[in-house]
Amino acid sequence: MPDEGEYRVYLGAYTGADSAADGIRSATADGRGSLRCAESVAEIHDPSFLALAPDGSTLFAVSEQRDGRVFALQIRDDGTLRELNSQPTLGAAPCHLSVHPSGKYLLTANYESGNVVVHPIDTGGVLREPCHVVQHSGSGPNPQRQEGPHAHQVLPDPTGRFVLAVDLGTDSVYSYDFDESSGHLALRHELSLRAGTGPRHLAFHPDGERAYLLNELASSVTELGYDPSSGALEPRRTLSALPPDYGRPSLAAEVVVTPDGRFVLTSNRGHDSIAVFRADASDGEFRLLGIHSAGVAEPRHIALSPDGRVLFAAGQRSDDVQAFAISPYGELTPLGDPVATPTPVCILPVP
Repeated sequence: MPDEGEYRVYLGAYTGADSAADGIRSATADGRGSLRCAESVAEIHDPSFLALAPDGSTLFAVSEQRDGRVFALQIRDDGTLRELNSQPTLGAAPCHLSVHPSGKYLLTANYESGNVVVHPIDTGGVLREPCHVVQHSGSGPNPQRQEGPHAHQVLPDPTGRFVLAVDLGTDSVYSYDFDESSGHLALRHELSLRAGTGPRHLAFHPDGERAYLLNELASSVTELGYDPSSGALEPRRTLSALPPDYGRPSLAAEVVVTPDGRFVLTSNRGHDSIAVFRADASDGEFRLLGIHSAGVAEPRHIALSPDGRVLFAAGQRSDDVQAFAISPYGELTPLGDPVATPTPVCILPVP
């Protein structure tokens, strides 16, 4: 077990032939966010996204392969993982997954095939065969990235009544009614964004009535109003996550909201930066506070410590993770030097 004040951080990685990564790794963070990396705790091909069961006993991971799979792994007391089982995702290149608040279902987005799949979770965290699949359709104006649907995220809303799927290829966010008795999804709303925006991920505000949508291709973030009674999203303000004078290619990667609801943070690859936005300004207006160096190359993923006071940034190209302290004013201060770890693309701090 970690010492008092410490917590575990699991790291997912790409494990291709040109990578030294060997699957899921475990690290320990102290109260200040300083990391100590450990060896591999699960050898899975391309575990590019991880999720935790609500009771903290099971870790789920995608295997982002052509024939996609999801894995269920029991978390032992010493932080090591024991594989329980795996199931096919009925799609190609699964890149995101989340667990329904009930703990009864795993939701997975297949990027390459543009579909979303639901797996029931049995007693003890074991995955059952898929019970429902939803296929997206459509395309966007970017011929390299939007030639067809590309489901990039699927997550339940805070109530668990609705499930939202973000599709980069169709410039859309789909809101589905979720039937907890069957695990089936029924389309309720579709939010269409400006063509070529390329939405990637969204994060809910703690009040449950706002969400922040990160647009990968536009390197911007859109504040959305959310109606928890209907699952409908309403666009409000869109802000760039890049400096106005930056003209080179960059791709936004991840968005998080601090637990107190004050700040929205996003990462950008290319510019290799973290943008900090104020979500609760006194005038109610969503605004950019500042843009900071990520301290790593290609910050594909960022994640908050359990208390929300530390931000971790994963450098996919620089093979390291940088931790930052978040001040009460939204300033980021690096906590020491980056910690080496091969090809990190997902960070999962565990309370």
